[in-house]
Amino acid sequence: MAFRNSLILAFSLGITAAFLDFASAGAAEPIRCTVIIDEQSGETLYRQGTCDQGFYPQSTFKLPLAMMGYDAGILTDAENPRWKYQAKFGGPDRVKKDVDPLIWEKDSIVWYSQELTRKLGKRAFADYIQRFGYGNRDVSGGLTEAWLMSSLKISADEQVQFIRRFLTGGLPISEHAVDMTLAITPHFDAGDGWDIQGKTGSGWLRDKAGKTDRDRPLGWFVGWAMKDERRVIFARLLVDTKRYPKEPISFVVRDGLIEDFPKLAERF
Repeated sequence: MAFRNSLILAFSLGITAAFLDFASAGAAEPIRCTVIIDEQSGETLYRQGTCDQGFYPQSTFKLPLAMMGYDAGILTDAENPRWKYQAKFGGPDRVKKDVDPLIWEKDSIVWYSQELTRKLGKRAFADYIQRFGYGNRDVSGGLTEAWLMSSLKISADEQVQFIRRFLTGGLPISEHAVDMTLAITPHFDAGDGWDIQGKTGSGWLRDKAGKTDRDRPLGWFVGWAMKDERRVIFARLLVDTKRYPKEPISFVVRDGLIEDFPKLAERF
């Protein structure tokens, strides 16, 4: 009888544990952050949400990649080099075209990023990441994949601090690299006189087995905004619990930040 009762208890505990795991998994909440800092002082002007947790940078990483490319002399100006698409790159129809640095940033072309890192090479790529102090500095995910749902992670707090170092001359790169990265970063009108420049990024979290979790999309919008002579730096992050079948989550994040910005700016 004791043995039978033990089996019943073990079975009951197992069912309870499974139920709790299921409930916990189903109780996942969206992760949000918006952080804005002043370029000159570094003062935090607005900060709300989970801003200190690291996530994959995804295509926001095209900003530091541009800095590396121009500093290393691989990229020369806004229209050069213009690299031809090759069938081996794969990807959707929208990326199957010749691409220059301006198109690369505007249309967020992954294969161009990967060609750039191949030309940089593993040693130079890893060295830039270390000297930039970028995120967790972990490039073990590979020369062409580290920033894409892989080893490299960065928080929203770290994103704005990195951009501030870039804008204030705190990164070990040439003036040409700074000027050209500024030149190719997309512009957006935020209203009330604010001009925004920034880069989106989208992807998904991974589950415990390391597989892409399509129910946990990740969206970024990172950059800076200028009005008159003042410039502020921002990062907005959303890790959601629903799918975005019509457009990338990053577009929703970007458009939301642009819409919200004039009201947020009233606070500073």
